[in-house]
Amino acid sequence: MIKNCTLYLFILFPVFIFAQKKDSLLPGTSTSISFSIENRTSESKIYDVKVETSSSQIVPILTSGELKISANENNVYIVPLKIATEAPQGKYFVILNGTEKNTGEKFTKQTEFTVSGNRKLSLTTLNSPEFVKAGETIKSTFLLKNNGNVIENLILESKNAVVDENATLILNPGEEKIITISKVTSPDLAKNEYQNLNLSVYSVDNPKENQSVYTSIKIISVKPVEDDIFHRMPVAASISFIGMRNRGEYHDGFQGEVYGKGSLDKDNKNLLEFHAVTKNPVEFNSFTQYEEYFVNYKRDNFFVHLGDKNYSSSFLTEYARYGRGAEIRFDTKKFSFGGFYNHPRFFRDIKDEYNVYSKYKIAKESEITAGYLYKIPRTENVGLSFSNIRLDSNAHLPYVMGKFKLNKNIEVSGEASYSKTDRTNGNAFMLQTITNFKKLNGSLMYMRTSPAYAGYFNNTSTFNGNIQYQIFKKINLIANYVQDAKNFQRDTLFLAAPYRKYLQYGLQYKYSTNGSLMLYNGFQRYEDRLMPKEFDYKERFFKVSLDQQIGIFQLNLEGQFGKTDNYLLGFSGNSSFYTANIAFEKFRTSFNLYGSYAITSRYQMQNQKQVYYGARILSRFSDKTSFSVFYQNNYMPEEYFADRNLFELLFHQQIFPGHEFDLSGRYTLQRGELGNKDFIFSLRYTLRLDVPTQKTAEYTNLYGNINNLGVKKVEGIRLILGNHLSVTDKSGNFIFKNVIPGDYVLEIDRSTTEINDISDVNVPASLNLTNKENIFNFGLTVAATIQGTIEYSETEQASFAQLPIKKDKKKKENIIVETSNGDQIYRKMVVIGENFDFTYLRPGEWKVKIYRNGLDKRYKIPIDEFQFILKSSETKKLTINIIKQQTEVKYQQESIKVSYNETRKRK
Repeated sequence: MIKNCTLYLFILFPVFIFAQKKDSLLPGTSTSISFSIENRTSESKIYDVKVETSSSQIVPILTSGELKISANENNVYIVPLKIATEAPQGKYFVILNGTEKNTGEKFTKQTEFTVSGNRKLSLTTLNSPEFVKAGETIKSTFLLKNNGNVIENLILESKNAVVDENATLILNPGEEKIITISKVTSPDLAKNEYQNLNLSVYSVDNPKENQSVYTSIKIISVKPVEDDIFHRMPVAASISFIGMRNRGEYHDGFQGEVYGKGSLDKDNKNLLEFHAVTKNPVEFNSFTQYEEYFVNYKRDNFFVHLGDKNYSSSFLTEYARYGRGAEIRFDTKKFSFGGFYNHPRFFRDIKDEYNVYSKYKIAKESEITAGYLYKIPRTENVGLSFSNIRLDSNAHLPYVMGKFKLNKNIEVSGEASYSKTDRTNGNAFMLQTITNFKKLNGSLMYMRTSPAYAGYFNNTSTFNGNIQYQIFKKINLIANYVQDAKNFQRDTLFLAAPYRKYLQYGLQYKYSTNGSLMLYNGFQRYEDRLMPKEFDYKERFFKVSLDQQIGIFQLNLEGQFGKTDNYLLGFSGNSSFYTANIAFEKFRTSFNLYGSYAITSRYQMQNQKQVYYGARILSRFSDKTSFSVFYQNNYMPEEYFADRNLFELLFHQQIFPGHEFDLSGRYTLQRGELGNKDFIFSLRYTLRLDVPTQKTAEYTNLYGNINNLGVKKVEGIRLILGNHLSVTDKSGNFIFKNVIPGDYVLEIDRSTTEINDISDVNVPASLNLTNKENIFNFGLTVAATIQGTIEYSETEQASFAQLPIKKDKKKKENIIVETSNGDQIYRKMVVIGENFDFTYLRPGEWKVKIYRNGLDKRYKIPIDEFQFILKSSETKKLTINIIKQQTEVKYQQESIKVSYNETRKRK
């Protein structure tokens, strides 16, 4: 009969109820391993047994013992084990050796078990400064410990600081590391502020399980910029001396300018902008300013403008007409109403114009506008008109336009207008659509006006469009079409650009992140608008363009090959262009080099050779000084309508804040010129001011007293409050007068106190000065000190079979000691058996707390918290006891046999 051995084991050995499975033993726990031993003889046997393990981190609580087995019985021998917390994950062995006392017969039993992995990281703040001065380096230290039994491959990161150690760290089980992060603060910090530094730690194998700690440090500005009691608006005033050799004649003179833009109040509700430029002493061009005067004001939903600007009613009626007048607009949530009066300055045909309109907002990006423009022509003899149609009488132009967001991908806008004079009627319309999809985006615009339409355009049509479609991830299809309007009533300020009509289409291949290749095909039509014409041609072309970044160099190469029909002289020929651009930046200077070679049949000669080259260098020597130089030998004839630089030199220098000088000199081709160069130079001085517009606060005062709480003196102590300085009198009194209200930090210059003097409150102290009179008193006493000792001892308990205890060697275990008075916290990591101290402590109630820091469970700390009151100049001594207890195994009074009998059948 076989007895139920399992039942006995659970009844007689409760430890097995809590025993772990052999394939998942946890580190840092006690467990047991059982061996089944059989005596198949007819005699009882007594064995001396010894236990061995495959690792020093698997410690048998009982290393030896005695085992009695009766005849024909099986016994179970239980081996209690202590698995160290740092025991690595893996397989281990327990070996049981037995020797029979009488016969010397030996047996060996071995069993295998697995210690499971246990990940447990701890990240604790050790020390972090309460404050630093701007320009100093913040250093915060943290304790990182691997309390698990798995080797951790860790990554250290900080979003706003630098980790002083390597960014990667391998931490063995039970190992700890002090991590330091640092950050250099800016010495130019304008105001005191708090900065939060963080440290994140995560395992390469488990990036989602990360730990983060934060520290907050106050940065005290050493160059504080105090808030002004006035709200101010920036204003720039300048005077320039300008000289110009214009078509053989030299003119010079002074030109003044004043410009301001900002709010009139601290709530930014009343916005004002004004500009005044006196008459230009030389002929106006693109590089000089024209005479201009305007002021505009905006508050909430109201806007008004008086003076010069580009007035515009709508795209068809009056696209852009520079003049002198007034404009007003009033906005509500859904409606807008407004209008303007304009007296054009650079257009002979129109004397005055008036416009009114109303706008209704349908949705967030959809609206409809209805308006009316009234034009009054000049009746006096104005000579040859620039426009192709002159007003024969007053013109009435009602119009309606709208913009509609159909969905998130498509937007449609358009305009329709009608014009009426005493003799003619006209009409015009414009339609535009913009699409934006994941792979497709583009826009189309068509406009048409009748011959007698009296708006900005007349007797013309135009069509513009572009489209881009992503065929593959790196390949895009691109197409562009442009057809200019032929007739429009542009201001005479500039010449009109040549008439263009062109189509180009092709592929863009982005073969790398730093390079792309573009292939285009198409045609273009260019016609000179002025007489006599300089060019009139149509060209079919193929173009190749390459963009490539090579190190610091940005390279662009372009080649165009075309067949040109020259309508001006009636011949056809080839036109080829080769262009190269190289740009790079070095030593705070950017360089751009350009070169082009052409063999063209566009102009006066067939196979005419043209060479263009140039360079621009822009250098910023410092934040106060910059310099640039530009040169280009010539321009293509199609660009004659604009002012063009041939040589330009610009120099800017800030002498000191608010005062600047600018020097410029240029050789130019003025609009309409193809070969005659003119020279212009300018010397400009600018004064930048912050003009007060509203008083926002009254000055405040701070009074205080430093009470003598046992120090040698309280006289002559320097106190710092922002940009203000005060020194105490014999009684410790101090005063700060005429301080701008706001947040400040009050500091003590410790060079004016004894080395151990300390305030009875936190100083530097944050103060909010808002009242007319403010009071802040504190005392000065002598700092206290805490000195401590970590005492270590071991206890001896009765062991199994009265065997002597084998004492472990003392490990370099450590604990964290923290002291705090409620406002300040200091921590130190202390090795067991060594001394520690906390110095320069403020007298008062302090609490010392001891943290185990992953200390082995066998280490006991009988008292882990102390509370006491520190007196002035006192040195408090503490003793922290740590006791290591041996594992205690107790006997039952009688031995208990666990066995079973087996009856053998005889033949």
